[in-house]
Amino acid sequence: MKLMLTGLLIATAGMTGCSRDAAQTYQGYAEGEFVRVAAPYAGSLTTLAVQRGAQIEAGAPLFALEQDNEKAARDEAMQGLKRAEAQWENLKKGKRPVELDVVIAQREQARAALKLSQADLSRDEKLAKDGFISSQKLDSDRTALERDRQRLRELESQLASAKLSARVDEVRAAEAQVAVARATLARADWSLAQKSVKAPVAGLVQDTLYVPGEWVPAGNPVISLLPPQNIKVRFFVPEARVNALKAGQSVTVSCDGCTVPIPATISYIAPQAEYTPPVIYSKENRSKLVFLVEARPAPADATKLRPGQPLDIRP
Repeated sequence: MKLMLTGLLIATAGMTGCSRDAAQTYQGYAEGEFVRVAAPYAGSLTTLAVQRGAQIEAGAPLFALEQDNEKAARDEAMQGLKRAEAQWENLKKGKRPVELDVVIAQREQARAALKLSQADLSRDEKLAKDGFISSQKLDSDRTALERDRQRLRELESQLASAKLSARVDEVRAAEAQVAVARATLARADWSLAQKSVKAPVAGLVQDTLYVPGEWVPAGNPVISLLPPQNIKVRFFVPEARVNALKAGQSVTVSCDGCTVPIPATISYIAPQAEYTPPVIYSKENRSKLVFLVEARPAPADATKLRPGQPLDIRP
């Protein structure tokens, strides 16, 4: 869809090697290349922030689609990230203080048992020399001493292990899970942001293609923008004069409503010729052209009108 803004184009090109050194005028028209703004996801249109004919700046809100599913996905991703971070931090720490206290108490019990075993063995060794106890009782005391010594070593090792974090591989795996959760959250944030669309460029709101409440398929344009830099002038030059023009050459453009000519620069010259278009905006037929003008009464007065009712409009 292209907008053809009717106007009289006066392109002045210098004529060299010609007996009449007069300027040549060409007929043409203005054309606009629209920026059609869409969302990559489907959804019901909930907000339409602009109206046709409005001038907007880049970054201005245009429209929003329903976002319940995307918000739920973002909340889920956020909770997943919190869970992964908590597991990662937990693996980097040792046991909780209460758990350490249990191991420490067991170690102290083992130390006390070891002291008792040592005392029993020393006493029984003296008694064995005097023949008051058997050798079997002395062997039992030595076995108990060794048992208590090994038990103390075991608890000291458990206490040292409890103060350490998880193994390096487990910590790395938990860190990778955090990275995955962060990427999932970033994707959810992006998906949610795509449901609230802002203007990519400044320009005129040429048309709004949906109204709030309508279902918008994925990728369908909702707003049509016309940036000023996307307006160009098109005109046709006879084959005998095309070689007098080149890309980058300056021309001037005039119209009925223009008080002064408008400078322009040639950006493209077609490599192939074509027949003269069927419509030429000459002085003889351009008065027959009409342009659409829209006027909006106040809501209270609009109810007095009827569709199809003939009206006279006076400025």
